[in-house]
Amino acid sequence: MSVGAAPKGAKELLENMLGHLGFAFTLEEEKRGEDSVLHVRMQNPSRLIGREGETVDDLQFLLNRMLARGDESSARVIVDVENFRKEQEAGLLAEIREMVERVRTSGETVELPPMNAYERRIIHQAFRDDPQVETVSPESPSRLKRIRVRPRRPV
Repeated sequence: MSVGAAPKGAKELLENMLGHLGFAFTLEEEKRGEDSVLHVRMQNPSRLIGREGETVDDLQFLLNRMLARGDESSARVIVDVENFRKEQEAGLLAEIREMVERVRTSGETVELPPMNAYERRIIHQAFRDDPQVETVSPESPSRLKRIRVRPRRPV
């Protein structure tokens, strides 16, 4: 784990949020590629992760909205609780790679299941330099969107 700084104030803000909610925890910062990750270490992570990650998703969304405060270009922070996100990301990419292989072999466009912004970003980053396929998100105000994976068109 390479240590790096999250955007200014992110760690302190998350510490305050979790402290006010009554959680006992420690926080570690990591720079992962372009992302800043705040790792939450605690005894009972399921309370903070929530059902299928919904609670940590909401916490991450709220933290990033508070950090942005009108500056939409501000760096994003990933909140990971006891490596839940890392494991979730690996599982998601394994599942999506099978669908991407279908696009490569058939040449047909595949529409992925609805995903939140965090999951879509993982998919877009994973395949952005792929010479055979491209990922496209629809323009929509909806929080959950379906990415289309299609053969890359020659430039």
